[in-house]
Amino acid sequence: MEDLLQSLTFCHGPAMKNRFMLAPLTNCQSHPDGRLSDDEFRWLVMRAAGGFGLTMTCAAHVQAAGQGFPGQLGVFSDDHVEGLTRLASAIAAEDSVAVVQLHHAGMRSPSELIGTDPVCPSADEKSGARAMTADEVQQVIEDFVAAAARAERCGFHGVEVHGAHGYLVAQFLSAKYNRRTDDYGGSLENRARLLFDILEGIRQRCGSEFSVGLRLSPERFGQTLTECRTVAERAMVSGLIDYLDMSLWDYAKEPHEEEYQGRSLSSYFVELDRGKTRLGVAGKIYSAAAARQCLSDGYDFVTIGRGAILHNDFPKRVAADSDFVVNATPVSQDYLREQGLSETFIKYLKRFFKGFVA
Repeated sequence: MEDLLQSLTFCHGPAMKNRFMLAPLTNCQSHPDGRLSDDEFRWLVMRAAGGFGLTMTCAAHVQAAGQGFPGQLGVFSDDHVEGLTRLASAIAAEDSVAVVQLHHAGMRSPSELIGTDPVCPSADEKSGARAMTADEVQQVIEDFVAAAARAERCGFHGVEVHGAHGYLVAQFLSAKYNRRTDDYGGSLENRARLLFDILEGIRQRCGSEFSVGLRLSPERFGQTLTECRTVAERAMVSGLIDYLDMSLWDYAKEPHEEEYQGRSLSSYFVELDRGKTRLGVAGKIYSAAAARQCLSDGYDFVTIGRGAILHNDFPKRVAADSDFVVNATPVSQDYLREQGLSETFIKYLKRFFKGFVA
């Protein structure tokens, strides 16, 4: 318990007061143009007040054409500055590190939502995505960097680059979806170039007290454990990021790939050289015991998603009860309203997470 409640410093930016990070959770609560809504503001600030050492926004798109879902928070325009500034100030006032997750959905951008064909490193027949031109690759790098600078101007302490779950950065990393023949395709070094160009650009443009995180996932969407480990270690020892946020679906599960089975998927990342980078894990951390186990296994912090939906004060509950376990699902809609979820968020959970809402 004491380890979970200890502060955690980073090479850049403020320390987390404890080892609990709020996961970047899709919720569809913002306005259609990406401006912050009062519902989104309330949801996030309740978690900051609930004790999270770091409060992260949902995935916020860096280009209008990179939107992945309705009601997504935007960070691609100065039209978003007023709401983002209000949010950053309120999170910081609760002694929580305020972070925006930077996102582009790539081929997972619905054409009916963005009003044009989605883009991908290479053409993808199933999604209808077209291949990005060389100029578009450079533009999306610039837009990630510009979004980070905008977040800093709004008062956020840092950003996290979304490189997981089959969105644009992960599409570039994947040999399945990236069949380019230029400097951004082919070898893993080339496929990772977009990610590292983004990270280097953010480091160069933002201040020395601005933190940079990265989220990766090692399975699904054409990812392989071997390549993900290589990218993860390179990022951690590069000095470009302050923390790596590994999204594993279930922290205790074994890898899908048979050659790696016999031990947990999470164990393959704690053994990497991490330099001065902090390493965190997400995936079915539903109890105080599970959070303690992650730190015992060698992680520096835990990223809480579903547990934070069910309990806006998850960290405070763990601090008060070493045997704390989240409420079983399904839970009532009234209960979720009490936890700060809007009708839109509840509707989203009912649609995509069967058995979550009664």
